[in-house]
Amino acid sequence: MSTIEETDRFECKIVNIIDNLKQWKGVVVEDIDSGGRVYFARVKAEGFTKEIGDSLFLSVKELPYDIEEMSIEVHLYDENDTEIDWTIL
Repeated sequence: MSTIEETDRFECKIVNIIDNLKQWKGVVVEDIDSGGRVYFARVKAEGFTKEIGDSLFLSVKELPYDIEEMSIEVHLYDENDTEIDWTIL
């Protein structure tokens, strides 16, 4: 079994975009390999041109300590490796 590094990127597809706020969009992505889904609530609406079915990329970072039941930080990136949003799971 290999170790996941912070620099590793995992391709995912956009499965839903919640467009009900002027400043932010909610974006749900699904990992291509595992089928696992992650919701990102604060994707800046300005300049976000992706649509359902488009590819984005995830990275995972283990937290040094658990926050309640959450233990990893997940970051969302575009194809240019620009960070779009992050969340804790």
